[in-house]
Amino acid sequence: MANLYTLGSTIMSKCIASICILLLAGCTQTRDRIPETAMTQQPSGKVVVYQLMTRLFGNTQTANQPYGTREVNGVGKFSHINETALSGIRELGVTHIWYTGVLEHATLSDYSAMGIPADHPDIVKGRAGSPYAIRDYYDIDPDLADQPGQRMKEFEDLIRRTHDAGLKAIIDFVPNHVARSYRSDLKPVGVADLGENDDVSRPFSPSNNFYYLPGQRFQSPSNYTSLGAANPFPSNGKAYEEFPAKVTGNDQFVPNPSVYEWYETVKLNYGVDIQGGRKTYFEPVPDTWGKMKDILIFWSGKGVDGFRCDMAEMVPVEFWNWVIPQVRALYPDVLFIAEIYNPREYRRYIDQGRFDFLYDKVQLYDTLRDLLRQHGSAAYIHHIQQELADIDRHLVHFMENHDEQRLASPQLLGDPWKACPAMVVSATIDRGAVMVYFGQEVGEPGAGSEGFGQDDGRTTMFDYWGVPEHQKWVNNHAYDGGGLSLEQKQLRIFYSDLLNLARTSPAIAQGAYEDLTSELRKTGAIQDDRVQVFARYFESDRLVIVSSFSDKPAHLRIAIPPALAEKMGLLGDNTWNGRDLLGSGTDVALSKDFVFEVDVQPFGYYIFKFK
Repeated sequence: MANLYTLGSTIMSKCIASICILLLAGCTQTRDRIPETAMTQQPSGKVVVYQLMTRLFGNTQTANQPYGTREVNGVGKFSHINETALSGIRELGVTHIWYTGVLEHATLSDYSAMGIPADHPDIVKGRAGSPYAIRDYYDIDPDLADQPGQRMKEFEDLIRRTHDAGLKAIIDFVPNHVARSYRSDLKPVGVADLGENDDVSRPFSPSNNFYYLPGQRFQSPSNYTSLGAANPFPSNGKAYEEFPAKVTGNDQFVPNPSVYEWYETVKLNYGVDIQGGRKTYFEPVPDTWGKMKDILIFWSGKGVDGFRCDMAEMVPVEFWNWVIPQVRALYPDVLFIAEIYNPREYRRYIDQGRFDFLYDKVQLYDTLRDLLRQHGSAAYIHHIQQELADIDRHLVHFMENHDEQRLASPQLLGDPWKACPAMVVSATIDRGAVMVYFGQEVGEPGAGSEGFGQDDGRTTMFDYWGVPEHQKWVNNHAYDGGGLSLEQKQLRIFYSDLLNLARTSPAIAQGAYEDLTSELRKTGAIQDDRVQVFARYFESDRLVIVSSFSDKPAHLRIAIPPALAEKMGLLGDNTWNGRDLLGSGTDVALSKDFVFEVDVQPFGYYIFKFK
């Protein structure tokens, strides 16, 4: 039961979401490429994203009481992300920071003095609340400010510090759903609130912002106590009142969603009659479209450089096609990243939707995770690359984020070093972006039962909490790693070496890819199907990358085919030597027939650069 809360509200519901999008869009793949001039012009180096949960990142308190208050467990502030912290993040090779959980969301913390009372416990997950249950698109989470009344200014100061550090700032845009208690106090003058003008007697209307269940009253999940059975939150015996009930965020057209659904949120209406055969009403432009465009422009005007768009595939691609060019007409360099889980929708959301990047979770992440757990074959990595070759520069690869289990967690690997070959592949396999989650670089295991998420191997996004291994790097805001063990410092060096290489290497950021694994398997040079070898090359930058997902050592005799040797510029009378760029001190010599040999330890990895 421990994992069901988060698994149910993320993985299960995302699968449902993918099915819904398939029904909306069909299975066709748009093959026409957008002209390069129509896309945001990205730098020649690879985009490296560092995701941090803003309320957790700078928190130094260590009480870690399940469901603890912010006073007991502490909360990170914008001010904690100071120049030193930003410098430390940039040293990892990072180009963009994704500040997760910035906007005001449903919470059990009371800021009535600021006009932000606590929400009803029936519609909040955990005590701090989910950052994906937005309560005001135009406001900042007051938890994050030293002076809650100055929270917008403190956020603007964070953006300025980020830019001064040579980094770009990304925040979440959550377009599919909002908190059940949504009400904007800080919306611009003349802007109508979401649902303010809805006809609540109709289940669906193109001019409504929400979907309704007329005549039915919302019922909170049964047999569920908001802060756990041992610590019920006082609600004065009064259930949360919502009549008529709104449809739940993950398309649950019932008044009584279960605790495994996104019950704390309500679905936004983009002009799709979901229950009426998914008929669309996009002309005239639905009211929700205009409201969402205004929100994106508002935050772009605050200096935000990009948006990670939550569950983008649950919003019609036609909306993205309409809104992204309008935002870019005012802010040409704004980056858009789509959270998406249906590979058959990838090209539509790039070509028609105009996204710069999108998640590649279902294919590469899932394959690498299986390999690390000694399942599957490394040969499938090349099949993925072949399938996605025409869009590889648009993909975001990762091995951790707030939805996934920590690599070092007992529920996954229990050892952060075992994940290194997967990170090498994620960072170097193609021209796309790579992302890490705060604490990943020091082996944070996500241990403990923090509250709503229970002990599931993830770092909570629902409760106030201290992140112990990450706190050792924070070191009371010195951000010098003073509390880290030698092994943790070495792990952070690995991440720094890898991400800086990915960011700066022409071969990785711009070069061609060629698989070597298949041919080496045919010749018997590789006998373990959990070992992978591929080349990346661009002009004089020539790399051969070796990753072993096996728990057994191997001796490899790697032959570069003559045709590839020619492409890489290895022909001629020169003597070519390869040096591992990840600090092992291993050198190899390329024979005249383009062969080198190397010993690979269990879960080993090399990036050989040939000169």
